[in-house]
Amino acid sequence: MSATRRASEARAAWVMSAPALTAITIFFAIPVIASLFLSFTDFDIYALADIGNLRFVGLQNYERLLENPLFWKATMNTLLFVVVGTPFVVVLSLFAAMLVNSRWLQWKPVWRVALFAPYVTTLVATAVVWRYLLHTRYGLVNYLLSFFGVGPIDWLGSPTASLPAILLFVGWKTFGYNMIIFLAALQTVPRELDEAARIDGAGWFTRLRHVTLPAIAPTVLLVSVLTVAAMFQLFAEPYVMTQGGPAQSTVTILYFMYEEGFKWWNLGSGAAVAFLLFLCILAVTLVQLRLAKRGGAI
Repeated sequence: MSATRRASEARAAWVMSAPALTAITIFFAIPVIASLFLSFTDFDIYALADIGNLRFVGLQNYERLLENPLFWKATMNTLLFVVVGTPFVVVLSLFAAMLVNSRWLQWKPVWRVALFAPYVTTLVATAVVWRYLLHTRYGLVNYLLSFFGVGPIDWLGSPTASLPAILLFVGWKTFGYNMIIFLAALQTVPRELDEAARIDGAGWFTRLRHVTLPAIAPTVLLVSVLTVAAMFQLFAEPYVMTQGGPAQSTVTILYFMYEEGFKWWNLGSGAAVAFLLFLCILAVTLVQLRLAKRGGAI
């Protein structure tokens, strides 16, 4: 009876999961396999018009990418976004969560909605608004800086200032989602631990380091992995705010893939960029998991 029951439960599980598995196969697995095949061809606008023009070129797309200076420029820009942007967004999200979780803060629901609101607003619309805020002559940011004796800064027209400007926008736009995840984790930390540390004379930073962070270490890992993946896939922000400029200082891998595939119609090359990006995200994620395992977070 137990074997028959297990077989019946297994069949029921497959039947109930079949719709989801079918959707994943049709809309994810098959396109991924097709894109992988596409990366080994010279699929372009001529092949789009006549499939007979399609040729198998092996690893030539990957070889050309590795010889393309713009690809390496985009890779370095993306890594800079990851290395600088990930700690910035994670720390900002954590402190926002601690703020709305504090006992002394009044009107907590209002604060939560206000801090989460940027995440649910339309990205393109907010990016356009930020372009006006960062305008060299008429922007509100430079106007406020003028009260402190700081001259006008060409935020989106300077190779040195454009990347920090986009990072600031990305942090403002995305920290609300991570804040909600951190808030849920903070509410599971027993207040007795924090109170005991407070009674023993531990300061705020000591309690954060030895009580709060160890208790929410798995959540910190989750948020870090999600943020790294998001930073690797930045596209709309530089596309709307700087178009990859100035001097290609904000071209990301995804922006480079877009131009290869849909501006120059080198779809085979664009598919190759996508799989190189996948390998980068996979490698960094595995390193994060290995370090977290050594640190005891998982």
